[in-house]
Amino acid sequence: MPATANNDNTPTSEAVAALIGGAGDVAWEETTPREDGLTGVELIGEFVKRLPNSPGVYRMFNEAGDVLYVGKARSLKKRVASYAKSGGHTNRIARMIRETAAMEFLRTHTETEALLLEANLIKRLRPRFNVLLRDDKSFPYIVVTDDHVAPGIFKHRGARSKHRTYFGPFASATAVARTINALQKAFLIRSCSNSVYESRTRPCLLYQIKRCAAPCTGEISLESYAGLVAEAKKFLSGKSSEIRDKLGVEMEKASETLDFETAAIYRDRLAALSHVQGHQGINPHGVEDADVFAVAQQGGQTCIQVFFFRTGQNWGNRAYFPRADKSYEAGEVLGAFLAQFYDDKPCPRLTLLSHEIEEEELLAEALTLKAGHRVEITVPQRGAKKEMVEHASLNAREALGRRLAETSSQAKLLEGVAEAFGLEAPPRRIEVYDNSHIMGTNAVGGMIVAGPEGFAKNHYRKFNIRSSDLTPGDDYGMMREVLKRRFSRLMKEAGPKGDVEKDLNGEMETDDGGLPPWPDLVLIDGGQGQLNAAREVMVELGLEDAVAMAGIAKGPDRDAGREKFFMRGRPSFMLAERDPVLYFVQRLRDEAHRFAIGSHRARRKKEMVKNPLDEVSGIGPSRKRALLMHFGTAKAVSRAALADLTAVEGISEQMARSIYNHFHEKG
Repeated sequence: MPATANNDNTPTSEAVAALIGGAGDVAWEETTPREDGLTGVELIGEFVKRLPNSPGVYRMFNEAGDVLYVGKARSLKKRVASYAKSGGHTNRIARMIRETAAMEFLRTHTETEALLLEANLIKRLRPRFNVLLRDDKSFPYIVVTDDHVAPGIFKHRGARSKHRTYFGPFASATAVARTINALQKAFLIRSCSNSVYESRTRPCLLYQIKRCAAPCTGEISLESYAGLVAEAKKFLSGKSSEIRDKLGVEMEKASETLDFETAAIYRDRLAALSHVQGHQGINPHGVEDADVFAVAQQGGQTCIQVFFFRTGQNWGNRAYFPRADKSYEAGEVLGAFLAQFYDDKPCPRLTLLSHEIEEEELLAEALTLKAGHRVEITVPQRGAKKEMVEHASLNAREALGRRLAETSSQAKLLEGVAEAFGLEAPPRRIEVYDNSHIMGTNAVGGMIVAGPEGFAKNHYRKFNIRSSDLTPGDDYGMMREVLKRRFSRLMKEAGPKGDVEKDLNGEMETDDGGLPPWPDLVLIDGGQGQLNAAREVMVELGLEDAVAMAGIAKGPDRDAGREKFFMRGRPSFMLAERDPVLYFVQRLRDEAHRFAIGSHRARRKKEMVKNPLDEVSGIGPSRKRALLMHFGTAKAVSRAALADLTAVEGISEQMARSIYNHFHEKG
């Protein structure tokens, strides 16, 4: 149901919340009709005349309807009026103003709502002139499944259930696995799936090596096991000293009664807790829950290092490299980054920063509103908190140094690729294609993408081969289908290559990953035959001269280093065996091969476990389980009489007839 707005176009708080959560939409207002030929300062000046002096969010569009920029303001009129001035802008702002062909705005009740809405829209729309949070992968958490009679402890990503308890975030899956491993030793909490738990008749190996209390087979009562779970949750909630003291007392009691076996168990649990707390890196003395952000800038790039501290423990760190124009100062990038970072993540009570940011109080107010508890944002000046920020800053500088070194090496390799394949300039986007199948079955085509910053895995694509008229194993036909689908869609979504690549003061239009949508070089895993098949598709689509293409044939006996390359208009050639460009191309080819094989194996595995009952309309997991429990196999279900199907619990006469007809009408 769409969100609603008041008569003055100010959305209700519920409407803003729905829009921020992606669950609804509100009516954006276009204050003036679009006029042909009116762009830039003139267009913005016309908008300003009718803008209100109220808080809100505005969007700027180019002629193609793409969002250029999303901004928020305490006063929409005053903020947008600054763009209507003819001078005094940075190059970035000047370019943005020149391209603006339309604007829309949305009023909100408060500037806080506007800030939250702006951050959400930037993440969703990824405008070219905003600071963009890239590589925003979800963080892993530890979850305790309180909705089970014997709760387990697991790694978790994604949506949450209100009947479970979550601890995090952790910076990496490795940090979660290490912590869970230690918690198993310390608290003997199960980590098996519910189906395994329910099917056990005797304790598993984890019980034998003292990693689980085995509630599945009654080795421990559910009441005692619940006590272990409660201790684990207390430890993860920051009450580690209380748990350690309790275990120490129990160990001493067992020793005094000469129960050395029990004392040894408590000793091992204490050692496991020490192991968890020993992986700190830096000592967060006096800091229970906090996130630490440090920013470093060099060579036109920005790195933001994030450290997570929960329950007095360091739960890891992660480096981010947001996309931002070179004109942004460190504090500007950090401020824009924070709003987007916490858009879909829980915020701790304390956030420590390396640089002052604009509108610090406003951001703290917005995060407080979102989190439901007070959030403090500060730049520490002394003490342990200052040391934590300095440590994060050191990590940010080191991560940025590594990034710049890798980028420099990558740039040299791309220059070498341009020279080897006769390109006019180093390629900004390289696409590599490969197919994988077994005797033509479960055929999959894979496309990997590389650019100035290495592999761009969010751009990878797989293509399930659909053509029914292909001869099984026809590699040429598969390649034709993959390339036709890829470039037909690219023309539809991005337009002809010449229309998309507009040079704006040396900057090319790119997609949301920082790469241009059109490739500069296409590499085909195969020889002259594969290349000819690929060229047929490009000629058919009218793209014969749009993209440089090359085939990579494996050398004699498939020796790496003796690959032969094929291109139109030149004889086949080889690169020197120790040429770094050859190693680079081999890495691209091997990555495409890995991706295609992985996609094929996933599809083949899915086909292998596919159940004929999955194809029957109306059969869900419960009914399928009931049928298999009654008949044993899907094959037996297909042979069952109508009366036998009706006898199954949960299968009505109408459903039984539907199942019967599904398996017998084919004959």
